[in-house]
Amino acid sequence: MCSPEEEALLRLEEVFSATLARINSLVLQPLLETTPEPSDAQGREGLRLLQQLHQSSQRLWEVTEESLHSLQERLGHQDTVGLESLLLLHDADRVLQVHVEYIESYASCVAVQAFQKAAKKRREFWRGQRKALWQLLSGVSSEASVGTALAQALHQPLAHHVQQYVFLLLGLGDSTADPHPTRELVVHAATLFGNLQSFMRQALDQALATQALRHSLSSRLRDVLCTPARRLLQDSQDVPVTVTPLRAERVLLFDDVLVLLQGHSVHTFDLKLVWLDPGQDGRTFHLLTPEEELSFCSKDPQDRMVWQWKVTQAVCQALRGKKDFPVLGAGGEPSEPPTCRCVAYTFRAEGQLCQATYEGEWCRGRPHGRGTLKWPDGRNHVGSFCQGLEHGFGIRLVPQASEDKFDCYKCHWREGSMCGYGICETLCRYGTDEVYKGYFRAGLRHGFGVLESAPQAPQPFKYTGHWERGQRSGYGVEEDGDRGERYIGMWQADQRHGPGVMVTQAGVCYQGTFQADKMVGPGILLSEDDSLYEGTFTRDLTLVGKGKVTFPNGFTLEGSFGSGAGKGLHTQGVLDTAAFPPDPSSTRKRQLGVGAFPVESRWQGVYGPFRDFVSAGCPGDEQETLLGFHVQNSRELRKSQEYLCCERAQPEPCADRMEDVLDELLLHREPPALRECLRKALSNSLHPLGKLLRTLMLTFQATYAGIGASKHLQALAQEEVKQHARELWAAYRGLLQVALQRKGQAPEEDEDTETRDLQVHGLVLPLMLPSFYSELFTLYLLLHETEDSLYSQGIANLSLFPDTKLLEFLDVQKHLWPLKDLTLTTNQRLSLVRDKCFLSATECLQKIITTVDPREKLEVLERTYGEIEATVSRVLGQEHKLPMDDLLPLLIYVVSRARIQHLGAEIHLIRDMMDPTHTGGLYDFLLTALESCYEHIQKEDMRLHRFPGRWDSREHW
Repeated sequence: MCSPEEEALLRLEEVFSATLARINSLVLQPLLETTPEPSDAQGREGLRLLQQLHQSSQRLWEVTEESLHSLQERLGHQDTVGLESLLLLHDADRVLQVHVEYIESYASCVAVQAFQKAAKKRREFWRGQRKALWQLLSGVSSEASVGTALAQALHQPLAHHVQQYVFLLLGLGDSTADPHPTRELVVHAATLFGNLQSFMRQALDQALATQALRHSLSSRLRDVLCTPARRLLQDSQDVPVTVTPLRAERVLLFDDVLVLLQGHSVHTFDLKLVWLDPGQDGRTFHLLTPEEELSFCSKDPQDRMVWQWKVTQAVCQALRGKKDFPVLGAGGEPSEPPTCRCVAYTFRAEGQLCQATYEGEWCRGRPHGRGTLKWPDGRNHVGSFCQGLEHGFGIRLVPQASEDKFDCYKCHWREGSMCGYGICETLCRYGTDEVYKGYFRAGLRHGFGVLESAPQAPQPFKYTGHWERGQRSGYGVEEDGDRGERYIGMWQADQRHGPGVMVTQAGVCYQGTFQADKMVGPGILLSEDDSLYEGTFTRDLTLVGKGKVTFPNGFTLEGSFGSGAGKGLHTQGVLDTAAFPPDPSSTRKRQLGVGAFPVESRWQGVYGPFRDFVSAGCPGDEQETLLGFHVQNSRELRKSQEYLCCERAQPEPCADRMEDVLDELLLHREPPALRECLRKALSNSLHPLGKLLRTLMLTFQATYAGIGASKHLQALAQEEVKQHARELWAAYRGLLQVALQRKGQAPEEDEDTETRDLQVHGLVLPLMLPSFYSELFTLYLLLHETEDSLYSQGIANLSLFPDTKLLEFLDVQKHLWPLKDLTLTTNQRLSLVRDKCFLSATECLQKIITTVDPREKLEVLERTYGEIEATVSRVLGQEHKLPMDDLLPLLIYVVSRARIQHLGAEIHLIRDMMDPTHTGGLYDFLLTALESCYEHIQKEDMRLHRFPGRWDSREHW
């Protein structure tokens, strides 16, 4: 059964629907029809507001009709249609929104006096409509103006209607049983329309106050400050307040801005960017804005409280984006505005941010968090901010003087300056001009970094090394692609300065002292044919003055050197042809740079940031700053405005990831778990150890690959690889100590040198060597090219022998020949069989080139030795240990049949990189035996097929 309240609601909706229809026909339609198209801006704005009010009225009538229909359905089918079907209950929010839109449209018309102006323009028409108009009103004096009557006619029926809504909905709630499922809907609707009543009163009061303000302002200020949607909330002429330091004559608080009038100046502050600090004395409070800090003071504490309360609530509503609903200071939202906000603002004051527009997160009047800065000159910055300054990761675009070029900085910032690891690209219409990847300090390149031109540049170059205050200083490597030269050495103030080595594409190498980009004083020159010049040079590296040339054959030329235009090199001196010929191997193997650049100090710019990271306790949020970040490719880095969003390969939870890294180290401290843990770390480009290894690889390739692939740099490279292994072990130990400290465990004791070297050579070096092997082995190939050529010729000659002839040639005792292993076909003779004897040992030795680990290579050699002995034992029918005289010729046989290329380079790399603990042991003995075989195969009698006499093998052991 329907309640009396429902029946009353039905009658209420019927009356209101009819009233809205009459208002539309008697007021709104005539207002629009009788108002000609205005010629002035204010008139056009008034007409637009009246049209908007008409549309809102139409929607209000439509929703009233819907509500009426739902009530009729409910009363006509009480048994089947429940109370929740009423539009006022199940869709109360939509009904409310339509009412709010009408009230806002009406208030805007009141604020600009649209009704009074319309009535004034058609005074005669409205005088004829006076009687009909007054029939819509109650309580309005017959002496009131037509404008006032029009305003009341459009407001009074709605106010009465909403008041009845609240009354009837409250009654309906009381008559509905408490457990009834629709009771919550009724209570919700009653609350909404109760708020709407307060909202209507507040909207009308603010519109009238705004209307009064328009009269008090000059036309210039009225045009600047007064818009139809803006409402005045407080005026210092009504509630006095003093503002410093601007000494404003009048303070106006609108619903979106705070305005200070000072003479002819108007200071406007967006309320979304206003933060309020309560004062301590009870008479003052402070407002923080992006460029000003204002103090509000009042003699009367009550006046101060009014202003403080109204400003606070106005800021809240401005941030919510709602137009005063619920009423100012009411509703479920917090009464205090949030400290952190997201707003756009253009700076006006002089300074670094002048004319820049910032859009992003703010805190207490300063950019704070993620945001974007844009300057009128085309500069852009996207990234993190802290207290108004760039701080954290960010990307900045800076246009150059040329219209089609700009610099892109993708790096970390600290207190407004680039600091830490970053990337700077100079971009143009056709691609990248040059790229810097490295460290910054105070906005300048500082620390380790790589500066490289585009490959297609007219004069390609690349510098890998250290920087100081934006200039190349310290140890660095520069490659000049145009001249085909690479400089390895010391720099100062952007010039080569100090000891250095110059390597040319023609194979000529220089070493000496450089000053102001030129070599000065004595130096040495090594040519491709191993000729050596020791003396002085001109600044363009031409021989001049006293010097000495040592030729590969031992001849020397000592005297004075010089050159003239078109005359080439000329000399006056003594040519000595009687000198004792030098050892060819020592002549070929002269090394440059060793001792000139201590290996411990070469790449401190790479090791230093890692040590700083560890010393700081491995903070996850500084991992990218100190260790760099993973860059996928240049194309992704150049995606104009899109890549300003900065999609890095390792977003967000850096702190959690660092915690996982440290926990992993604690779980795998004992071998072989430690070996596997380090292997994974070094192979992971996002792991701190993996990042460090990749940077070291970059420096190694920049120094020794390409033009730098000179045999005279082999010793320099070899000691550098060993130093990198020591530094990687120290880096691991540093991370481990941090992990122990975080868990409250006692730190590990410092290692002695012997223990450290054992771990470096036995654990770290084999794991990291593959990363450097290609460039390093190339240097060994070049250094031992001549010996390997003689060895290859010897192998080629020995391969012509059938097995039995070769065994006989090598003077292997016949009772050791494995003839039982030979399976002959019908027409095959024993003397023609090839590559069948000691086949298992041969195949085993061939595996020495399948690994880069020196220990694994030695293990292959050990297994080869075991296969030789096993074959001999099988032939003799008993276990047999080979004496040295028998082992050497058998090993030569196996080496000749294995046909390993570049065996000399392999042997010397194993010797240089193997664990020192193997010195004097079995591995050392076997490697010495392999070296002896290698040397024998190079000998002339091996290459000319002459049978040697019985050698005394002991001299080689």
